[in-house]
Amino acid sequence: MAFYKMDTPSQSVYSLNAHSDTSWDSRPPTRNAYNKVYSAEEPTLSYQALTALPHSPGSSPLPSPGFPPVSSPKSPRFPPGSSLLSTTSYPPKPAKPMGPGPPPDGGLTAWLQVLGGYFLFFNTWGLINAFGVFETYYSEILLPGKTPSSIAWIGTLTSFLLCASPISWGPIFDGLDSPRLLVIFGSFCVVFGMMMTSLCSEYWQLMLAQGIVVGIGGGSLFITATSILPSYFSKKRALVMGLSASGSSLGGIIYPLIFRNLQPKVGYGWAVRVMAFIALATLVIPCVVVKPRMKPPGRRKIFDTTILKEIPYEVFNLATFFGFVGQYIPYFFIEQFAGSHGIDMAFYMLTFLNVGSIPGRILPSLLADKFFHPLHVLAVCTGGATLLAFCWIAIKDSTSGLIVWCLLYGFCSGAFVSLQGAAVASMATDLRTIGTRFGINMFAGAIGILIGSPVGGAIFPRSWPGAQTFCGVMLACSTVCIVATHLVYERSKRAGGTKLEG
Repeated sequence: MAFYKMDTPSQSVYSLNAHSDTSWDSRPPTRNAYNKVYSAEEPTLSYQALTALPHSPGSSPLPSPGFPPVSSPKSPRFPPGSSLLSTTSYPPKPAKPMGPGPPPDGGLTAWLQVLGGYFLFFNTWGLINAFGVFETYYSEILLPGKTPSSIAWIGTLTSFLLCASPISWGPIFDGLDSPRLLVIFGSFCVVFGMMMTSLCSEYWQLMLAQGIVVGIGGGSLFITATSILPSYFSKKRALVMGLSASGSSLGGIIYPLIFRNLQPKVGYGWAVRVMAFIALATLVIPCVVVKPRMKPPGRRKIFDTTILKEIPYEVFNLATFFGFVGQYIPYFFIEQFAGSHGIDMAFYMLTFLNVGSIPGRILPSLLADKFFHPLHVLAVCTGGATLLAFCWIAIKDSTSGLIVWCLLYGFCSGAFVSLQGAAVASMATDLRTIGTRFGINMFAGAIGILIGSPVGGAIFPRSWPGAQTFCGVMLACSTVCIVATHLVYERSKRAGGTKLEG
């Protein structure tokens, strides 16, 4: 067995050729740049050992330095587990953060999202809450030959598309680096749709402009308003959702007053155009300030079936469906009810409904943050709306009684809308999918709102108590489902070792 020997002033290294093993050098311990000690007992690979390693065909071997061969009577021994090639150890790289961290619950950027969401609600649900004034005008002046149920389809189509669009906008929101694109698109559709509505004189034109175009644009704005806030707020989540949703109440107050006061003076067309210009001015703010905090998790499915396996979430979707069936019957027909019963200030009853919904969107949300879970507060407020719907039957021709009723019902119904997002977010296992989750939930509400107001419009010409009873029964079913959601969710949390807490 042949060996090569290299003599230096400080050490003697023995190494093998292609037919031998490696012997040990006699160097003293040394240290590398990372302070790791290498002793003379560690194997060292010499030049000849490297030349003995296999190399690719066509490549030239390393040149020989001309060391004289030597012989060794012993066969070298390797310690168990040793490696022929020694490697240098490096300090471990710091781990990359898995996410942006917990929500900041404050700061300038976070509160700017609340401001942006406020004006998004102002121009989505604010227009829906104001549809009652269009219902009355279309029935009495523009489309007198159409039934209240037929005209209600215009508003319910807008509401349906606003609620149903997030089922597709939700995954798009989750996958976009900047949801500002959705806000710009939705703003264009809402303003353009309102401008086209001002030119309409036929039923099909109103269905196309006010029903479809405004509804699609509102859907992209609505999903942004409800999905971006949970990533910025945790402890104050329900409160900021309520503050943001209160924009719809202000829209429901301002838009009917503008239309009611301008229409006799400048006509229907310019009254609607003024509303469109207000929408344009107020939508500039969210186009500028909206900023996502979480990066998208990747390309998502349009309909994520794994979310539907969560039983509490599915029961809550059923509650949303029943709630939206009955929720907006008063908003669509309260002016006609007051007018048919000879009540003074009939045209302002819709305004009183929206005035009552302002504290209804904020105070219950504050309670949901400080003391209770959103499901608890939502169940109480929906139960209150149920009782008020049945009490509505007893109101005949009392102006003061109807005003008080509108304020109270507005309070309870406002909580139902504002706490939807907080309730869905509280049950979400991954906030990066909140857009998809809320989209599916609102699709259930879209089906409900598509059914509710036309059915109510078909009933009340024959019997106002029948329409009022239908409203109350649907809200009662929603209350039962919310309570069931709470019970199922609490049981699942206990099974996982955690109790549902406020």
